[in-house]
Amino acid sequence: MRGFYAIYRKEMSHYFVSPVAYIIVFVFLVLTGIFFTNALSEVNNYANTMAMQSMEMGQAASVDVPSLVLRFFLGTIGIVVLFLTPMLTMGIYSEERKRGTMELLMTSPITDAQIVLGKYFASLSLLVIMLLPAIFYMLYIFGHSDPAAPWRMIPGAFLGLFLLGGALLALGGFMSSLTENQIVAAVSIFGISLILWLLDIFAQGNGAIAQALQYAAILKHFDPFVQGVIDTTGLVFFGSWIFLGIFLTMRTVESMRWRRA
Repeated sequence: MRGFYAIYRKEMSHYFVSPVAYIIVFVFLVLTGIFFTNALSEVNNYANTMAMQSMEMGQAASVDVPSLVLRFFLGTIGIVVLFLTPMLTMGIYSEERKRGTMELLMTSPITDAQIVLGKYFASLSLLVIMLLPAIFYMLYIFGHSDPAAPWRMIPGAFLGLFLLGGALLALGGFMSSLTENQIVAAVSIFGISLILWLLDIFAQGNGAIAQALQYAAILKHFDPFVQGVIDTTGLVFFGSWIFLGIFLTMRTVESMRWRRA
């Protein structure tokens, strides 16, 4: 545990000593603010249009504005996480390999698991810090909605965002461990994340291959969480990607130690 904490503290200090963490959190706040304002405006316009059409037809319209705003907003946060994940993980290993500090870790009395898990949980902690300000948007919805917003969908949505980010960070750490170039790592991470995000759109059909690709699509498993449904299949899916990413990263770090020996 001492080795794990040393790596974790080192990575967290690196995030906040450099402008990386501040830039990422700032960009996240700006984008989520824009998306939230847009979601509120679009849903309100839709509700007003439906109300006018219902009045002309002599019917009563009922649009659940809080639920629609939350679903749209929380869904778009997932897209923001997709775009910002490469910034969180692109230099987590590649920068150390380029500077030669990775060799120092290889000679220290720290296990491969402590190195990988320490770095992973540091990036995961920054993700949580990045997501926390979104709670203020939830509070705004609760305070300005009548009837009250469906609070039960909030824990499921944030769990989905946490699992989505955790899976992308695990895969991003693995891609970063394969190269010394941060740009190559960032492009690789973003490319894989985008492919996993869009698989459900391009994998159409009822064949075995199409069904397998649809199951591998992140979007298909993320959507139920946005609706407040904690799906066991989604938990297994994201947990498997996290385990796979960490496992592959450990094997890469182990190969570095063997090559050095």
